Amino acid sequence: MCELFAMSSRLPATVTFSLEEFSRHGGATGPHKDGWGIAYYQGEDVQLIKEPAAAAESSFNHFIKDHGLKSNLVISHIRKATQGVRALKNTQPFSRELGGRVHVFAHNGMLPRVENHAELSLGTYRPIGATDSEYAFCAFLARMQAMWLVDEESPSLENRLEVVTGFARVIDELGPANFIYSDGEVIFVYANRRTQVNGEIRAPGLWWLCRSCIGESSSIVTPGLTIDSSHDRQEVILVASVPLTDEPWIPLKEGEVIVMSQGKILPSCEGIKRG
Repeated sequence: MCELFAMSSRLPATVTFSLEEFSRHGGATGPHKDGWGIAYYQGEDVQLIKEPAAAAESSFNHFIKDHGLKSNLVISHIRKATQGVRALKNTQPFSRELGGRVHVFAHNGMLPRVENHAELSLGTYRPIGATDSEYAFCAFLARMQAMWLVDEESPSLENRLEVVTGFARVIDELGPANFIYSDGEVIFVYANRRTQVNGEIRAPGLWWLCRSCIGESSSIVTPGLTIDSSHDRQEVILVASVPLTDEPWIPLKEGEVIVMSQGKILPSCEGIKRG
């Protein structure tokens, strides 16, 4: 199963990956060679770098390390192809414009017959590639579209969260799936189940970790992942398919939604369980 990662921080941080090593955290060094991508938000826009090849073979990976891109919202995906050929159009994260912002989506899991589901119509969006993940993203944005086009203000967090949880409820019917989505303001995380190291499909689908770096070293260094900040008052939330460090990561419950902003899980949204 593909690997997911997201970071929300109080202040911009540099996030770099050795993605080939990063994939080993999932206990499967070999399969994650069908593509990778990482999205760094810069306000309403995003720096999106992705490639339909193994990260170890990528010159873009060196570009990321050399240029020290900074952001306080980061989403990454490492692909093990289960649907659609190895191609850029099938490589995540996916992005689309809506309401003057770039919306980014990364998913892992299985959504058989997603295109036939009565509650997952595409509206005005169309997939470019052939993955169930991109189809689901288009159907999700079709649900979001009306509220984002009402006025120049972004929709309320409550309304956005209602759409996210409603969408999660629908795709739950199709199979195990986890996704990370951002509109450039916050990151929504939905956890279901995933294929564990022993091959069993069960929760947790995602894990999270909070790091406060006040008056301490603000760097996180572990095989495959480095987060570095020049600030001495940093707060960071990390989400990943599997724990990436030896710290006490917290597993998300099956069907749980959290919302991350400025390096914190929003209190009114913490531990939300779909109804």
